[in-house]
Amino acid sequence: MRSIWLAGCAGMLVAAGSTGAHAAEDTWSSPPPKPGGEIVLRVALAENEDPAAAGKTAAETLRQAMAGAPLKAVLLSECFEDQENKAKVLQAVSSVLPAEIVVGMATYGSITQAGCSDADSVCLLGIGGDGIGVSAALVTSLGTSRLSFEEHRSRIEQLLHAAGQKLAGKLRRSPQDKLLVLLADAHSPKNQALVEGVQKIVGLKFPITGGCANKNAGQTFVYFGGKMYEDSAVALVLSGDFRVGLAGRQAKDNENVIRTAQQGAAEARTSVQGKALAALAFDCAGRRNKLKNIQDELAAMQRAIGKDLPLFGCYCAGEMGPVDSPEKPAEALCGGSGWHVMFTVLAR
Repeated sequence: MRSIWLAGCAGMLVAAGSTGAHAAEDTWSSPPPKPGGEIVLRVALAENEDPAAAGKTAAETLRQAMAGAPLKAVLLSECFEDQENKAKVLQAVSSVLPAEIVVGMATYGSITQAGCSDADSVCLLGIGGDGIGVSAALVTSLGTSRLSFEEHRSRIEQLLHAAGQKLAGKLRRSPQDKLLVLLADAHSPKNQALVEGVQKIVGLKFPITGGCANKNAGQTFVYFGGKMYEDSAVALVLSGDFRVGLAGRQAKDNENVIRTAQQGAAEARTSVQGKALAALAFDCAGRRNKLKNIQDELAAMQRAIGKDLPLFGCYCAGEMGPVDSPEKPAEALCGGSGWHVMFTVLAR
């Protein structure tokens, strides 16, 4: 039987009709990882103009792909217009998979080995097996969604430093912690301040990856416990006896987007020893818009990691990971920026 520990109440900003039986919690943790236990990471993508059909198809495909491995978390990337349709996605996914472990955000589309999607799509990453542990947390009311970085920079930095510190402080920590995944309604350049707040708790050298939700009006949602929130951020820390390799690359034109996609994927893969389990790619939607053919970036990634490794990627409004620019944090492994693709390879 799958066990999960839940605590606290954050106050949901936007109701999304979840089928989960619990109220809106702001933290949960799976059982700790079992040494030598199985780690299963699988990806499912569905495209359909009907959001409920897309969500249900993706969830059923993922459940089958997990082949009975106990799910610890489900990471969701969806690209549908309007809050009503997003709620239908969440309802559909939660009708098949445990709502309380569904987390994610609204994106501009997704990237998988099966191809790149944009509108009317749902992509899920299943994190499972008794060899991996997950602790998740939510913070709401960041207070920055309506603030302009140009006009309110100091206030934004103050608020997001505090929010990042609070978010990371809610996570269950252990010596086996390997990676923090950060999802936020805090588009670039705001995301750097949020990362700095998280680093006050986890340290400057702890591996962080993630992305920022679609910043278009009515699209800025993050998901936690199968429910919808805005002006909020979610973090997951993954633990177990596995390794992570990270790389970040920035580009703003067609040729360099393709080149840096291959470079970043190759660096993330070669920087970590062992058999690769899966790859994550948090990619800038602006990079995609510079491509003459959006599939060219995926093909470049595949030249580095092959076509069989599970790949979960999404197009974001800001990315977190190793920053590839002169403005990168001097002592920190990771930061927040834009125009990046942030790769992570998990291996064992």
